[in-house]
Amino acid sequence: MIAVSGAAAEAVSRIVPQLVSDLVASRITGGDSSLWGPDAEEESAKRLGWVEAVAISRPMVADIFALRDTLREAGVNHIVLGGMGGSSLAPEVITRTYGVPLTVLDSTDPGQVLSALGDRLATSAVVISSKSGSTLETDSQKRIYEKYFSEAGIDPLERIIIVTDPGSPLDIAARATGYRVFNADPNVGGRYSALTAFGLVPSGLAGVDLNELLDEAEAVMLELAVDNLDNPGLILGAAIAGTIPLKDKLGIVADGTHIRGFGDWAEQLIAESTGKLGRGILPVVLDVNSPELSENLADLQIVRIVGDWDDTREVANGDIEIAGSLGSQLLLWEYATVVAGRILGINPFDQPDVESAKIATRALIDNPTTPTPPAFVVPVTTGDIVDGAIEIRGTANVVDGQADLAGAIAALLAQLPVDGYLSIQAYVDRVAHPQMASLRDELAKRCGRPVTFGWGPRFLHSTGQFHKGGPAVGVFLQITTIEDLDLQIPDRPFTFGQLIRAQAAGDASVLADHGRPVLSLTLTNAAAALPIVIHAIN
Repeated sequence: MIAVSGAAAEAVSRIVPQLVSDLVASRITGGDSSLWGPDAEEESAKRLGWVEAVAISRPMVADIFALRDTLREAGVNHIVLGGMGGSSLAPEVITRTYGVPLTVLDSTDPGQVLSALGDRLATSAVVISSKSGSTLETDSQKRIYEKYFSEAGIDPLERIIIVTDPGSPLDIAARATGYRVFNADPNVGGRYSALTAFGLVPSGLAGVDLNELLDEAEAVMLELAVDNLDNPGLILGAAIAGTIPLKDKLGIVADGTHIRGFGDWAEQLIAESTGKLGRGILPVVLDVNSPELSENLADLQIVRIVGDWDDTREVANGDIEIAGSLGSQLLLWEYATVVAGRILGINPFDQPDVESAKIATRALIDNPTTPTPPAFVVPVTTGDIVDGAIEIRGTANVVDGQADLAGAIAALLAQLPVDGYLSIQAYVDRVAHPQMASLRDELAKRCGRPVTFGWGPRFLHSTGQFHKGGPAVGVFLQITTIEDLDLQIPDRPFTFGQLIRAQAAGDASVLADHGRPVLSLTLTNAAAALPIVIHAIN
C-alpha cells in the first residue's frame, strides 16, 4: 500500500497517466531495454533479469536448504557473509527482518576482520559473494578464511560457499578447486539482486524461510506489472523523481515497520542507480527523531516505511507512506527506481563512477609512497594524559589557515551550498565502534542540511557513485583509524590495514579531483577521540 501527498501527489497525478499510456510497467516486466533511451539500451538489455527473479530463484531454494541441513549436521551454527554492496546489504536486511543471526563482513578494517575470525571459527561456514568474481575486498576475505580454517585443521572446501556469476574468475577458480558454488542470474545487476542467489544463499543458510520471502514478492508481481493508475511502482517512481522543482534528497524513515535496516539497502539501490550525469536522488537514512525532519527542507522528500496499513490515517503534507512485507518492498522499490531513472533521463543500470575509487586504490597499493603529511595534529587527552591524536588533512579550501579541529569543521561546513548535503564516511570497525554513527545527528543539527553516514569501504559500492556522478553539492567528512593490530592478506603484498587506508586515500583523492571539499580525520584512538570530535562540532 502506498499513499502520497503534497508535491509528491502532484507529481503522481501529472506523470503516472503518461507512464500508463507509455505502457512502462508492462514493458519493464517484459524486459524492454529501450525504455531508458538508446545510450542505455545495451546495458539495460542485460540487466532486467530481476523482474523474473522469483521464478528463477525458486528451484534454488531446495539446494540452499539441503546445504543448510548438511552444515548443521556437521556442527555449523554460525554463518559469515563476505561481500560488498548488493552482495551484503540485501542479506543483512533479510536476516535482520527475520530475526536470524548473520555475521556480515563487508569491511577491510583489520579489527573487524579479526573480530569475525575470532567468533566461533570451529563452527562457522562462510559465504563469499561477488558478482564480478574479482572484488578485491571479498577476495581478501576468502584468502584469510582459507588460511584460518586450514590452520585450525578444517578443510576450507567444507566451510566456504561461493556465490558469483557464471563464468566469472571466481566461478572458474572455485569450481576448479572444488568449492560449492551457487551461480546467480548474470542478467541482474548487483543492487537489484536481493531476490537472487546473492540475497537468498546467505539468508537461507542462516535460517530465513526463503519460500515465505519469495511468496511475499510474488504476491505483488502482477500489481507491479499492470499499466494502471494504481500501480505502486509507477506511483513511487513518479513521487520520488517527478516533483517540480525536484526534491533530490530522499529521507527514508522507518516508522513502525517490522522491516529492519531497509533504508541501508534502498540507499544503495537509489543512489547508485540515479546518481550520474550530474543528476540523481540522494537517499538519506533517517529515524523518527532525526533533526532533518524538523527543518522543513524544500529539497528533502520524506518517505515513511510504516507498519500495518490504516486507510483512515492521514498522510502528513508532502510525505510518502508505504506499508508491506519485506519481499513486496524489495520488488516495489526495484520497479520504482527504474521508473525514476526513466523520469530523470538516466540509465539506472550502470555505475560509471564507482570504478574510479577502485583504480585510485589499486594505484596506491601498487605504488606505495610516503603518506601525505597531516595539515596539523590535535592531541587527544584524558585528564592530563595524552591518549592518542587526531591527524587532520583535507582539501585546501578546508584546512588552509586552520589550526584546530573546530576551525577545520567550520571551514568544511562553510563550503556546503544551500542545496547541498554532508556525507560522513567512516572507515572504521563498525562492530567495535558503532557509536561513530552518532556523528550523523550531531552534524545534521549543526548544519541544518541532510547528512548521510556510510561505513567505509562498503559505501564505495553504493553511494560512492552518487558522490562522484550526481549533483556536485556534497561536502565530505572522512574518518579513518590507525589500528592496534593489523593482518596480512595471504599471498598479497599488503595488509588489511594498508588496504583500507588506500581505499580511503584513493576515494578522497577522487573526490578532490571532482572539486569536492574533503576533510579527513585519522584517529589513533577512536573511542577517546569521538567526544573530542563531537565537542568540536558543537
